[in-house]
Amino acid sequence: MTPAHQHGGTGGGHDLAGLVPVDDHLADVAAMIRPLTPVELALAEAEGCVLAADVTAGHPLPSFDNSAMDGYAVRAIDVASATERSPVTLPVSGLVAAGDTGAYAVAPGVSVQVMTGAQLPAGADAVVPVEWTDGGDAKVAIRRAAEAGHAVRRAGDDARAGEPLLSAGTVLGPAQLGLVAAAGGGTAVVRPRPRVVVISTGNELAEPGSPLTPGKIWESNSFMLAAAARQAGCLAYRSPVAPDEPRRLLEMIESQLPRADLLITSGGVSMGGPNDVVKDVLTGLGTVTFRKVAIQPGMPQGFGVVGPDATPIITLPGNPVSAYVSFQVFVRAALEAMLVTRELTLPVRRAVLSGPLKAPAGRRAYLRGVLDTAGETVAPLGHQGSHQLATLGRANALVIAPEQVTAMAEGDEVDVMSLP
Repeated sequence: MTPAHQHGGTGGGHDLAGLVPVDDHLADVAAMIRPLTPVELALAEAEGCVLAADVTAGHPLPSFDNSAMDGYAVRAIDVASATERSPVTLPVSGLVAAGDTGAYAVAPGVSVQVMTGAQLPAGADAVVPVEWTDGGDAKVAIRRAAEAGHAVRRAGDDARAGEPLLSAGTVLGPAQLGLVAAAGGGTAVVRPRPRVVVISTGNELAEPGSPLTPGKIWESNSFMLAAAARQAGCLAYRSPVAPDEPRRLLEMIESQLPRADLLITSGGVSMGGPNDVVKDVLTGLGTVTFRKVAIQPGMPQGFGVVGPDATPIITLPGNPVSAYVSFQVFVRAALEAMLVTRELTLPVRRAVLSGPLKAPAGRRAYLRGVLDTAGETVAPLGHQGSHQLATLGRANALVIAPEQVTAMAEGDEVDVMSLP
């Protein structure tokens, strides 16, 4: 493998003075976040949430000895001589179905018919599967010996009383919810799914599906960012497009605060533009600050807290690829801090480039590519402009070019962030 080439040029038209390193910005964004307060939710509402407390078994799982199969509960010694040629015939003294709470017992030389999940009668130490018998009701011919313990689920063989089942930080997916329910828990103490509200700004934006007039573009960022938030496990909402009018934008932000754990805006944060409405409205409001980050795409960034409850807000650039990359790099880190332990930052792996790529000097670049199914080779895509959403739609990975690298050649081994 050849090493990535070192830079020797300029910042590609951007002033590099005062750029904040990506890792410093990541740390600052995470530091402003307060973990979500744990709540107790019914299991039907807890899917996708993160456990805030350990779950232990209050009772053995299962709570009683039961049959693993349809068959006949017996004493193993009574059927030890059973063979196909010389079956053992036993009287059947009863039937125990799953859920039957009656008291049953197996006397020596007698059997009791049992269904899967039925409690094991006292005195029995094995279950003969019905397939090993003639299926009799009053008496049964058993054609094969069953050793002690055969087809018997002992109380506590899944988990003993007091045994840890799930640890804090576990995401409650289908299997985990099933386990909590099986252990008798009707509720779970969790950090709830973060509520994210996305606001796109710009007089040039039109709602998709509406007629397009010259000078307008269909708004895409709020749909993309809300979907990315849901993909990260959030409850996400998009608000109507906000015009480049400070009073209207401020009213919209204030109206969304009650239903948001995190606000995300896109657009209006470029450095020095005449219509930087987000920057104009939020500068000096709460703790919101704006800066240039040494990242490509997505250099203009803002973050802080606003409103009476100090709701976090992250302001992203308006170019769609810049907004998307910023979400994956910075917003995911904020969501991870909200949930304390859930891993939301995207995995980075090493792969080999199948073609050359260029990168800007002095900034960490996240360049679109296609990672092969084996995860060994990544093919760079053309058209890497921050407005070129079509290329992003074909990508499943971002090739990371370090700040000191301006070119990478075919065969170079590179860091690759897998996209969800």
